[in-house]
Amino acid sequence: MQPVELYTKPTCGYCHAAKRMLTAKGVSFSEVDLSKQPDRIAEMTKRANGGRTVPQIFIGDIHVGGFDDMNALERAGKLDALLKA
Repeated sequence: MQPVELYTKPTCGYCHAAKRMLTAKGVSFSEVDLSKQPDRIAEMTKRANGGRTVPQIFIGDIHVGGFDDMNALERAGKLDALLKA
């Protein structure tokens, strides 16, 4: 299983939706709460090719994007393969 990392904020509904989806799939993930670690915003922006919104989701070395992007992968039947790659 690929490592999954999410950059989040506690007030973000899409962040909660992403965590619920991953949890429902039995996928463990690490979370960077930017409200507690604001010094990591620049790191997230660089890794996400300029993306400044949350969540920013990474599966292994692949930048998935936000929740809508991850949900699109799930609907297309591609998320499980990416997680297991």
